[in-house]
Amino acid sequence: MTFTRFASPLGEILICGDEQGLRRLVLAAEEVPDPVGAQRDDDAFLDARQQVLAYLDGRRRHFSLTLAPGGSAFQRQVWAALLRIPYGETRTYGDLARRLDREGAARAIGAANGANPLPLLIPCHRVVAADGLGGYSGGPALKRRLLTLEAGA
Repeated sequence: MTFTRFASPLGEILICGDEQGLRRLVLAAEEVPDPVGAQRDDDAFLDARQQVLAYLDGRRRHFSLTLAPGGSAFQRQVWAALLRIPYGETRTYGDLARRLDREGAARAIGAANGANPLPLLIPCHRVVAADGLGGYSGGPALKRRLLTLEAGA
């Protein structure tokens, strides 16, 4: 496993990956320790860093990176659905449950969304609650900021 850290408009970002692809992205990673057993290599993820920074600068809407998030079959199904939500649009947890033929599984969808190890790259911020913003691993202010970034494009 290899990792890098870099500065962004959202604070420090940590990216981890291996030969299979990117495994983890952590926003506001200033207080997050280096991954145990991983080797730091700031040159290994130059393309990922450039794509993330271009997205945050409003110059990129899609990522073309190899992702390897792991997770259960259900989580991977949910994360694949997140990748199909267009830039600048949102879906509710209930919408995703219906699209996945899992009526009534909005809470499970929310849990899988919260377990997403690659926020931004797998756009879990585009999923909102039926009655408001909903949760986000980076907190509501960051979720609002990302949705505003996409809405303004």
